[in-house]
Amino acid sequence: MSGKVVLAYSGGLDTSVILRWLVEQGHDVIAFVGDVGQAEDFQAIAEKARHTGASRVYVEDLRRELVTDFVFPALLGNALYEGRYLLGTALARPLIAKRQVEIAEQEGAYAVSHGATAKGNDQVRFELTYAALNPSLEVIAPWKKPEFFSQFKGRGDLIRYAEERGIPVKATAAKSYSEDENLVHISHEAGVLEDPAVRPPEEIFSHTVSPRVAPDRETLVEIRFLNGKPVEVISLEDGCKLHDPLELYIFLNRLAAANGIGRVDMVENRFIGIKSRGIYETPGATLLWVAHRDLEGLAMDKEVMHLRDMLIPKFSELIYNGFWFSPEMDFLLAAFHKSQEAISGSVTLALYKGNAWPVGRTSPTSLYNQDLSSMDTEGGFRATDSMGFINTHSLRLKAHHLVLREADPYAWRKNI
Repeated sequence: MSGKVVLAYSGGLDTSVILRWLVEQGHDVIAFVGDVGQAEDFQAIAEKARHTGASRVYVEDLRRELVTDFVFPALLGNALYEGRYLLGTALARPLIAKRQVEIAEQEGAYAVSHGATAKGNDQVRFELTYAALNPSLEVIAPWKKPEFFSQFKGRGDLIRYAEERGIPVKATAAKSYSEDENLVHISHEAGVLEDPAVRPPEEIFSHTVSPRVAPDRETLVEIRFLNGKPVEVISLEDGCKLHDPLELYIFLNRLAAANGIGRVDMVENRFIGIKSRGIYETPGATLLWVAHRDLEGLAMDKEVMHLRDMLIPKFSELIYNGFWFSPEMDFLLAAFHKSQEAISGSVTLALYKGNAWPVGRTSPTSLYNQDLSSMDTEGGFRATDSMGFINTHSLRLKAHHLVLREADPYAWRKNI
């Protein structure tokens, strides 16, 4: 079938080849370029898309929506995949796919297309979003089509194809690793990084300075929250105040990057079951997550916090696996929004050579009672109350060990 197809286009080697290949298959290709904060010349990308055969090109700035509708909601649930990854790529993909679907509907296209490979996570993130938002759209995923991957068995085939058709490419067959960049992070993987025992060379890091050369002094910044969301950032170095979500996020990125903060080197589990080594630079988000979690310690009810924390691994997994637009995600986000009511106040962070730690926090909704927690004052707490509290909680322990002793007088000692 031929007709209008909206392609998620980056201007890189893969999507440039895919664009021309789709045209040669008889499709009318509309290229969509989502600006999610990658450092690119978008005018040049648009010109390249037209030169390669696109009948129309959309270039849209999605950075603000990325921050307000994806990063901040993820922050409410302290999303952290496998305890380490701040989900930079996973947060941007559903936004790009959502806008791609909207353009397809606007243009009357019958299909959407992407350049994600069959081994990675992005294919799932794109296609689950397509299915959730418009299941009537056909999905063309060339890297899963035999007629495509039999023609392009490697990077060299892609480069030769592009050269034969006059498509300008920056890539070379010797490129040693791949990257994905947006406002949240930049990732580095594959190539020389596939050996998990090999330390990444310093030159791959482009969004953070090495902690070894970061300033040899603390940088202090205050982050203010309202109902769990960042509403103001104050530089305690020069008094600069930022309120706009996009502007404050960009500022935190720069501040953390200059202090070497946000580097992660990990082996993770992809959705399809393959382990992969990823190196991430996520400066600004690291500061937000540290500050937000610290404020919750002051203003969040204990049982609500512990229950919410049980949901973090599942929430993070849903984001990572591409289920942003799903009923289970709607349920979790509703719960997290409820948990964040009155999580308001400010946290001061000290930044120094790759580290960020809270050094002070205040909240108008604080649950912290200094008199009650103090070791120096009674503060309305009766010491004798602890006797009954401990006795009550020890009843089941006593019963358990009495049973063990009766069954085997010596067995209980083996567990000590």
